[in-house]
Amino acid sequence: MTNIRRQSIISSLVIYLGFAIGLLNTYFFTKQGLFTETEYGLTTIFMAIATMMMALATLAMPSFIFKFHPYYQDNLEPKKNDMITWALIVSTIGFLFVTIAGVVLKFLVIRKFGANAPQLVQYYYWVFPMGFGLTIYSVLEAYAWSKHASVFSTFLKEVQWRLFTTVIILLLAVGIIKDFNLFIKLYVFGYPCIAITLFIWLIVNKKIHFTFKVSKVSRRYFKHIVTLCTFFYGGTFIFTLSQVFDTFVIASVLEKGIDLAGVFGFATVITSIIQAPQRGIVAASLPHLSKAWKDKNLPLIQRIYQRSSINQLIFACGIFLLIWMNFTNAIKTFGIKTTYLEGAWVFFLLGLTKIIDMGTGVNAQIIATSTKWRFELISGIILLIIMLPLTYIFTKRLGVTGPAIATLISITIYNAIRIIFLWKKFRLFPFTLQTLTTIILAVVCYAICYFAFNKMQGFSGMFIRSLTFIVLYAAGTILLKLTPDIKPVINTVLERLGKKKS
Repeated sequence: MTNIRRQSIISSLVIYLGFAIGLLNTYFFTKQGLFTETEYGLTTIFMAIATMMMALATLAMPSFIFKFHPYYQDNLEPKKNDMITWALIVSTIGFLFVTIAGVVLKFLVIRKFGANAPQLVQYYYWVFPMGFGLTIYSVLEAYAWSKHASVFSTFLKEVQWRLFTTVIILLLAVGIIKDFNLFIKLYVFGYPCIAITLFIWLIVNKKIHFTFKVSKVSRRYFKHIVTLCTFFYGGTFIFTLSQVFDTFVIASVLEKGIDLAGVFGFATVITSIIQAPQRGIVAASLPHLSKAWKDKNLPLIQRIYQRSSINQLIFACGIFLLIWMNFTNAIKTFGIKTTYLEGAWVFFLLGLTKIIDMGTGVNAQIIATSTKWRFELISGIILLIIMLPLTYIFTKRLGVTGPAIATLISITIYNAIRIIFLWKKFRLFPFTLQTLTTIILAVVCYAICYFAFNKMQGFSGMFIRSLTFIVLYAAGTILLKLTPDIKPVINTVLERLGKKKS
């Protein structure tokens, strides 16, 4: 657990640095005078489309890498390992087919988005380089995670990509980039840049080798690989569609849909801060889970499951309430357009969704690396059956908050099904008494801060509320010993400060 803890903490710190930069970018996008709501909405839609392109084009190659990397690594010399070669070739071919389909089906984009999001039609073809960069990066990232190099790949996606965006925003602000037309055309090359960077880094550090000779592992497991990729491809596509479908529906069915997509995107960006530790924990846990299943080490899997659940829940509850108690005040204080106040309840609902998703631990990764990985597709289909109609109906009736309600209901059912499945099949369960204690502690700390400082506005109000909540919540977490990882972390910090362990 020490290695997982260390990588998780470092990755989480990197991710929070990235989110700090991302928040700065979001501030520039939403403040008065630099971008319109429509322009910010277009970047949100571009991200959704690029993500769908990646899900279609990779053909489940990241899942193939996560599942079979231990077999390739244990049975082949590095120079004879052909895994990444075929993964990149297959994904490139996949994106070629996605590109052809995108060109042929452009008339559907015009029909669905022409009225409420005409700017998407205008810049439609510029989303393709963004999608290709994300596709290649996703494959390389999966390989880097399997090589226990998750920290650097996390840095690229969470920090370097956002820094690239910051740079071109500043160039626009000072007039070097003359208008939004040039900005959006530069914006799409952020993902290709980080894909190239990761590719070069893997080569320089000798973590990647290429060979076009089919290895004995590829021959031996070929049928298993094809079967797994077929199932995971469907599951990945379904899950990704569920993540971006709300943006598509908002942009296509609501009046001024592209502007409201920006409002929804703003709330989603703020919500993503809650999710920061999840990415670090998943990145650190995946290779260990894959090996644990190979070695039939269920006690280790159970330990990772419960630790990931309580650690993520502590972070998620704390960060969600910290943001929620300052949401409206922050928008007014920082001069963000009041249009984005419409996203307050979107954030609240999506925040609850993240707490539920993170509080249930790494259940998706446990299933994906187990012998029951076919359930990934089954649970994904259930999610899609619930989420898609709910999203469309609620959006038509309730506007921009509709998709958030649909997401909360769907993800709750989705995770409940996964918890039941893992308990029935393997007697794995994420929750402990500390789970309930964490929720009660978070609510009590929030209530104290709300009733004591709710009338205080401006920077002083945000500072006092936030500081009081952090002190109370952190102290409660430590005193109640909510996670077994807290003491080693404190000891490590004390050692780095030159003090002895207690």
